[in-house]
Amino acid sequence: MKVTALHAGNFKLDGGAMFGVVPKRMWQKLNPPDEQNMCTWAMRPLLVQTPDGRNIVIDTGLGNKQDEKFRSHFSPHGDQSLLSSLAMAGLSKEDITDVILTHLHFDHCGGALWKDEESGEVAPTFPKARYWSNERHWRWAMNPNERERASFLKENFVPLQEAGILHFIPDQPNAVFCPGINIRLFNGHTEAMMAPLITLDSSQELLYAADAMPSRWHIGMPYVMAYDVRPLITLEEKALMLQEALERKQLIFFEHDPWADCGTVTKDDAGRIILEKAGNLADWT
Repeated sequence: MKVTALHAGNFKLDGGAMFGVVPKRMWQKLNPPDEQNMCTWAMRPLLVQTPDGRNIVIDTGLGNKQDEKFRSHFSPHGDQSLLSSLAMAGLSKEDITDVILTHLHFDHCGGALWKDEESGEVAPTFPKARYWSNERHWRWAMNPNERERASFLKENFVPLQEAGILHFIPDQPNAVFCPGINIRLFNGHTEAMMAPLITLDSSQELLYAADAMPSRWHIGMPYVMAYDVRPLITLEEKALMLQEALERKQLIFFEHDPWADCGTVTKDDAGRIILEKAGNLADWT
C-alpha cells in the first residue's frame, strides 16, 4: 500500500473556534493568529494506491468553484492545489478510481467538483471515480442543524448523487472499504464522520483522523474544536483513538496541520498520551 500526502492549499479559520476552551494565551503560541484572530490551516488530502491498482483520494479540500464573497471569509491561499499536488505524485484526475469523503463539510468535499476556469462549467473533479460517503452522514448533511448549516453546502455533494457516482459505505463500526482500508465512524465532530484506517504493511497502520484530530496540537485532550456538535463525545473518541494509536504504534494523519503531515504518540511521566514525533509522511513511508 503506497500513501502520499497531497495538498489542496491553505485557508484561515478562527483560532478560538479551532482550539475551543483552550485559552488564547496558550494556543496563540502554537499557531499565531492574525489581527482578525484567524489562523492558517492546511487542507491535506491523502492519496492511497493499492496493490490491485486503485488510486484513492481521501477528501478534496475547498475546491475552486465558490464565489469570491464565500472565499473572502476563509482566505484560501498558497501555491498548491489538489490537482497540481496530484500531478506531482505522477497522476492525473482521470487516474483516480475512488474518492472517500470523510464528511461533507465544505473544506473536506468542496473539491469533489471542479469549475472550468474558461467555460465556467462545474463537473466532478475525477471523471472516472466513484465517490463514497455513508447513508447516516448523508441524511445528516441533507437536513443540517442550525449549528452546521453553513458548513454543509449542497452544491458540493448533491450533484454527485444526481450524476449517479455517489455510493455509500456500510454504516458499520469498522467497515471494510477494500483490503487494507477499514472505515471507522465517529460522532463527536459531526454525525458518522469517517476516519479511514490504512494498513501500510505488516507492522504499520495509518489513521486518517480528519476533524477528530485536525492537527498535532489536537492530540491534547482539552483541545476540542468549538465546531464539534458533540464535544464530550469527541473527548471519548479521542481517548479511544489515542490509546489504540499508542498500543499499535499507528501514524496519525493530520488533515489541517499547517506544517506536519502526521505523527506518533507516546506516554509522558504522568501517564498522559502526548505527541512523540511529527513530520512529513514520507519520513515514515
